[in-house]
Amino acid sequence: MTEDSSADLYFSGALERLGECDPNVAVAKAKEKLDSLDSVTLNIAVTGETGAGKSAFINAFRGLNDDDDNSAPTGITETTKQVTMYTHPSKSNVRLWDLPGTGMPNFKANKFLKEVKLETYDLFIIISSERFKENDVFLAKEIEKKQKRFYFVRTKIDNDIRSVAKTRNFDEQKVLCTIREDCQRNVKELGNPKVFLISSYDLGKYDFQDLVDTLELDLSENKRFALVQSVPVSSLAMLEKKKEVMEKFIWLAALASGLGAIIPVPLLPMVIDKMVLTTYLVHCHYTLGLNEKSLIKLSERMNKPLSQLKSAIKSPLALAVVDKLTIRPRTSVAKPVKSLEDLLDAKFLVTSFMNASEAFKFTCTVLRGALNDMINDMRQVLQAAGLND
Repeated sequence: MTEDSSADLYFSGALERLGECDPNVAVAKAKEKLDSLDSVTLNIAVTGETGAGKSAFINAFRGLNDDDDNSAPTGITETTKQVTMYTHPSKSNVRLWDLPGTGMPNFKANKFLKEVKLETYDLFIIISSERFKENDVFLAKEIEKKQKRFYFVRTKIDNDIRSVAKTRNFDEQKVLCTIREDCQRNVKELGNPKVFLISSYDLGKYDFQDLVDTLELDLSENKRFALVQSVPVSSLAMLEKKKEVMEKFIWLAALASGLGAIIPVPLLPMVIDKMVLTTYLVHCHYTLGLNEKSLIKLSERMNKPLSQLKSAIKSPLALAVVDKLTIRPRTSVAKPVKSLEDLLDAKFLVTSFMNASEAFKFTCTVLRGALNDMINDMRQVLQAAGLND
């Protein structure tokens, strides 16, 4: 197969995925689909017994500490009196809803159901820090009636492990197995649903990755993308998950950027819309946790100098994205960094495209290489943070 025919097949395959034969219509659809990825809302309800750690889970999911601005208030007493929405700090289309505790003495089931409006949410996280109880099972049954998904999460696992870690013949896996089996016994009437063991203060341990994988499988494509973008990078496994999802949309960004290639201007070389490419790469930057705020949070959580984490970012493209998003005082003198636009120009100027198929395939190659560079940088950041296992 020749290089030209390979490009043509690759391009026609992209058009087929959008159900279009007309390239111009396909490009418009690709742009529309890319826009929809950021506009689709994901509503996650978090409920459970009073004091079970709902607010701490919501904060951890959004990559926040309990004392950060816009964090959900935590405490040993019930801090959630009414349904409260918390948007994700960098993905405002992802919303976590803190529902009032179901374990309060004055809990009234009918009033609770009327107030929370179960149909509002895409899925439900039912949280307990001990055993799941009658109210948890009741709520799960009501959620099922609405044909919604629920997931049981057992929190504060780090406390349980710490309390027995110094006992003779301590075996962490046996302790986790005992906790899981004890929780499952209390919800077996629901058909033995899976119970996820989680520490909100160390998402890289235990079952958080498994929970995200399970949620992802149960969501539509756009909501799946919103979910994976929003969760913090707490491990190499989560980084690979994000890479997998971002790779799936490279073809869309490449096609959406090809308007100039499909409708070329006479006597001028084919044009790639680099604004679309830049937007995609900035999305990758935030999704992978290379942005300033995410690095600060990682630095605080792992007790590592921020400068040490930043120094792990070495690829010219990742540094260019960092530079593009950095706001500096006019008087500041920064180390010269080649701009993102210049780097993209340099890649495309070396190639002369004869048709849209060639432009599309080459753009996919450029984006895939850029994503891999950023992934490798984030691997180095995690290693510098001590999260390379």
